[in-house]
Amino acid sequence: MNETSLSWRQTLFNGKVNTLITVSLLASLVWFAWNFLPWAVFNAVFTADLEACRAARGSGACWGLIEEKWKLIVFGRYPFEEIWRPIVASIMMLAACLVMSQRQWWTPLILFSAAGVIALSVALMIGGFAGLSSIPTERLGGLALTLLLAIVGNILSLPLAVALALGRTSNLPFIRVVCSGFIELVRGVPLITVLFMASFMFPLFLPSGMNPDVLLRVTGGLILFSAAYQAEVIRGGINSVPRGQIEAAQALGMSYWLIQTKIVLPQAFRVVVPPLVNSFIAIFKDTSLVTIVSMFELFGSLRLALADPQWRPFFIEGFIFVALIYWVFCSAMSRYSRGLERDFAVARR
Repeated sequence: MNETSLSWRQTLFNGKVNTLITVSLLASLVWFAWNFLPWAVFNAVFTADLEACRAARGSGACWGLIEEKWKLIVFGRYPFEEIWRPIVASIMMLAACLVMSQRQWWTPLILFSAAGVIALSVALMIGGFAGLSSIPTERLGGLALTLLLAIVGNILSLPLAVALALGRTSNLPFIRVVCSGFIELVRGVPLITVLFMASFMFPLFLPSGMNPDVLLRVTGGLILFSAAYQAEVIRGGINSVPRGQIEAAQALGMSYWLIQTKIVLPQAFRVVVPPLVNSFIAIFKDTSLVTIVSMFELFGSLRLALADPQWRPFFIEGFIFVALIYWVFCSAMSRYSRGLERDFAVARR
């Protein structure tokens, strides 16, 4: 018997308590599969046949809802004759994120190029140039809008979070108070309040005739909210750096910014990878709250699809489909986080 098999046996069946827990979990999984698979697979309807779905209701799933409403769920109210644009834009944004996730490509040129690709993706969806029809931002929706808000929100919030974390640990009282006040104020209210203020209250404080686009306001609210939480995570990493290293760098005559960029921040980010990625995942899921300002991202688009009274009874299948999409992206981010942790652990050794 190999070492892997022994390790599994020692982990799952080590003692009476662990054995009891393992057997109970296996029994629960068998019971769940025994009841779920007939409904989800064997008795399910996979075509957009409304009569067949009604006949199978209660004994089989109606995945025909996805076939019938997938455009509305995935693209929201975006004009269906132009859906190639959000498809291409989403692929471009994901490709840019994949490029930025590779440590060997972390150079200023590549990072700025990836950010430019993301900006081009947003412009492609909105249009109004190069013969592309202009699409109001209110028509953006579905998975493309979820990716846009999550990617732009997380990328732009990270530099602001670093600045806030450095400001909160600064020796200058004014900067420390301002940064601390901002962080505590934003973290003290729920995201739904920030989005409401950004969408409805913020324009009231602007001069007459000045009204930034709702997408810009909502994205700004997400960036500020995410930055406040990420700043506290990064501050914890900064505080974990031994004080002796900073004092040694100061004794060598290194400037403040050189110390932060070459000594403090690299070590801080190695420590805070798990909570930082957790913040990224939270923002990705919290994009569903933008429905309160009439922007229909993935979850909001599902609600639009279920507004059809004929297909509304099959809402469970729609929720499972959307939950699966969220799970795929969140699992990918979590897996990348674990890989990054292993790389940093090897670098420390």
